Order: sequence, then structure tokens, then C-alpha cells
Amino acid sequence: MSNPYYDAITAMEKAGVDPEYINGWASGYMLNPKREEQRLTPAYDAGYEKGLAKDAKGFESWVKK
Repeated sequence: MSNPYYDAITAMEKAGVDPEYINGWASGYMLNPKREEQRLTPAYDAGYEKGLAKDAKGFESWVKK
């Protein structure tokens, strides 16, 4: 049985996505509150917004080089 949350996280990790993006995506997906302001990063914010929308696509631009 497929699990969209697990599948998305696994795909992001295998692709080498910035961990901050993954953390943000997971938090948004689970409807957790955002981190406190001083700990926010652009990658976290982008992931959080995608997670809120349950959108597992478009993370390619956050692959660490």
C-alpha cells in the first residue's frame, strides 16, 4: 500500500533535496505550526508552503549541489 507522505519524503531524500526544505514540507503536510521566526530559512518556507498544499512536486530546485 502506498503512503503519499512517506513516498514524497523518500523521493526528496533520494534526490538530495535540502534538508531544510524537507523539514518544512513535512511540517506543512502535517499542519504543524511554523518554526519560530529566527529559525526560518527560504528552503524551509518554500517546503512548508508546498507541504500545506500537499504538493509533492517541484522540489527539484531545492536539490543541493
